[in-house]
Amino acid sequence: MSGRSRRRSVALAAAALTPGAAGPAAAAEAVAFGPSDIAVLAMFLGALFVAVAACVALLRARRRLSEVQAGTGGALAELRSRLDQAEALIASEPQVHVAWRADRDVPEIVGNPERLKIPAGRRLLAFGSWLDPQTARAIDLRIDALRGRGEPFRLMLRTPEGGHVEADGRPVGAAAVLRLRDVTGERLARAEIEAENAELKDVVGRFTGLSQSLTQPVWMRDERGRLIFTNEAYARAVEAKDGAAAVERDAEFLDQSTRAAARRATDAGHVFRARAPAVFAGARRIFDVVEAPSPAGAAAIAIDVSELEDMRAELARQNEAHRRTLDELATAVAIFRSDGALAFHNQAYRLLWALDESFLGTAPEDSAILDRLRADRKLPEQADFRTWKRQLHEAYRAIEAQEHWWHLPDGRTLRVVAAPNPQGGVTYLFDNVTERIALESRFNALSKVQRETIDHLQEAVSVFGSDGRLTLHNPAFQALWRLTPEQLELRPHAEEILNACGARPADAELWERLKTAMTAMPDERRPLAVRIERDDDAVIDVVTLPLPDGGTLATFTDVTARVNVERALRERAEAVEAAAKIKSEFTDKVSYELRTPLTTIIGYGELLADPRLGALSPKQKEFVDHIQSSSLALYAIINNILDLTTIEAGAMELERGPVDAREAIDAAVEGVRDRLAEAGLGLEIDAPPGISFTADAKRVRQVLFNLLSNAIGFSKPGLAIRVAAKRAGDHVILTVTDQGDGMPPEFIKKAFDSFESGGTAGRHRGVGLGLSIVRSFVQLHGGDVSIESTPGAGTTVTCRFPIKATGVEAAE
Repeated sequence: MSGRSRRRSVALAAAALTPGAAGPAAAAEAVAFGPSDIAVLAMFLGALFVAVAACVALLRARRRLSEVQAGTGGALAELRSRLDQAEALIASEPQVHVAWRADRDVPEIVGNPERLKIPAGRRLLAFGSWLDPQTARAIDLRIDALRGRGEPFRLMLRTPEGGHVEADGRPVGAAAVLRLRDVTGERLARAEIEAENAELKDVVGRFTGLSQSLTQPVWMRDERGRLIFTNEAYARAVEAKDGAAAVERDAEFLDQSTRAAARRATDAGHVFRARAPAVFAGARRIFDVVEAPSPAGAAAIAIDVSELEDMRAELARQNEAHRRTLDELATAVAIFRSDGALAFHNQAYRLLWALDESFLGTAPEDSAILDRLRADRKLPEQADFRTWKRQLHEAYRAIEAQEHWWHLPDGRTLRVVAAPNPQGGVTYLFDNVTERIALESRFNALSKVQRETIDHLQEAVSVFGSDGRLTLHNPAFQALWRLTPEQLELRPHAEEILNACGARPADAELWERLKTAMTAMPDERRPLAVRIERDDDAVIDVVTLPLPDGGTLATFTDVTARVNVERALRERAEAVEAAAKIKSEFTDKVSYELRTPLTTIIGYGELLADPRLGALSPKQKEFVDHIQSSSLALYAIINNILDLTTIEAGAMELERGPVDAREAIDAAVEGVRDRLAEAGLGLEIDAPPGISFTADAKRVRQVLFNLLSNAIGFSKPGLAIRVAAKRAGDHVILTVTDQGDGMPPEFIKKAFDSFESGGTAGRHRGVGLGLSIVRSFVQLHGGDVSIESTPGAGTTVTCRFPIKATGVEAAE
């Protein structure tokens, strides 16, 4: 648009809007417009109209907003006022509100729980802490239903202090609200009425349940005599579908006359009792009817007694049959009526007491029969017969049977049972148990001896019945297989026992044989003896023996120790054989390797000491003497070792002959005389002549030589060694006593062991073979050796030789 056009449009608009203008015509007259100017003008006017309309809408919206804000503020103030009033109202009354909101995880609790005497805070919702378990579970379930499904509820709660609290739960908007408030006044009375009503409903429910379970018809009437309740038995009697249908039909069970009589009795406040006929499920029967009145009507029950007469007749027939049966029994039977008169007796009763049939036919009283039996001295002797008889007659008033044991003067023993009869009176049963008691006594004694014997056996014993189940076992069986009492108390099967014993897979066939022997019933049963090994390396010998009653006796013997001993003995024998071989080889080695060169040394020493070969200086002579003494000592040690080895190997042979004790002592002393002189010791010999015995003289001298060598080594200088010989019965006793330091008690026990030496530092200490050789030689002769020693006072070694030859060689 050109500037000119715009100016025209503006001028036209100004003319149009200017008050007092003549209108568009005048404007048109004033300014000449073209088509383009008119379009521009129209657009301008449209824009102007839209702006004006928007301004008007804005003003209206602002006015409405101001009105809404003013209304909202008032409503908010009113709501706040109401909230304050509600909180004040809640605080003014003893009540607590608990609200669960969807936007909050923690429930909101409003109110003062202390006024209700219930826990505060979160403990309030722990209902189990202040309510009984049943009520706590009930309110927890109701709250879950309220929060989950919006189900309202109302419960009456009892606080621990005995107060009542009403719990009212209901949904409020998106929240679940629980109100707990104290119940007082009318509400308390209402709560108590509701509790009593609930209790009455429970009682009625139990009574209804009981009546529905009865097989007798039960019904109740209102004050007008109409049926209001019948049980299932009543419904069956009147052929109704159920009790409700019978009430709806007003179906009567009794006839008109009986109902009228019952109505008259109940109206008068009396209980109606009668026996009347009635049709029960289409069959005519006889009932005992009892109808009791109540303020609101009456309740009745009908008991079927139509079979009573039939039962009485049947009872009479049975009694007669029983009488005939009792008359055939070997047990004496006597039946007395309630008045004490004899009503029945069988033949065994008459024979037992040797009573006349004419006397029994008069129906004598119980007391009269007892008096007659006492006069005939057929009853047990009693210090107070009246008291005894009175106690016996207590059976007439007893409920249960009484048992007595009578030991009669003739030696018989009776078991007497006094059983009260249902219709009154007493039935006596006299059972002669003399022989049975004797048999039971012998059997019990035998069983006890057998049981004690089995229980104290080291072998495990078990008995399996013909059905394969365990019937008897001893403690050794339970301990051997490590079975618990629970496993054995239920009579387990043999297969279960064998499985519990823990068979090894390698012994499957062996255990199958055992199971067959214990459980199978072949035509010919044979004993079975096997040896099994458990996983713990225990060895068990099992023997099964068939019993005459079809059972099986099984014994389990733990031979582990015996097997181990056998193995050990075999190993020991092998070791002894190997040791003997080694010892023999060692002996040969010693004989050849030591004795031969030692003999050469001793020979050359003697040559050097011989003055014929040239004189030696004193020092040289001293060295040669040492060589000779040491060589001889070593030679003696080697001989001792060889002798000891020979004895242990059982190869030593004695050259027995007469031995004079004095000569043997002198020969031994001669071998140690130089050593006695060197040690400065004296020697006392107490050996009377004429003491002789049979022995190996060489070995006796060797015994004495070793004892003297020991005595010299342990004696103190300046003292004397005493050697004695004497005869004592069938033995010759040789003793060697020194006055040295003695032996401690602990060393005496091992003094005879090989290579044990009791020498102390600075004094004699040998290789410890002397006493061992002494004991071996003396025992080889059949004698014995003993030591008596006191520390500080010396030691005495005593050798006892038999005068006559004994021992192994003498036996040969």
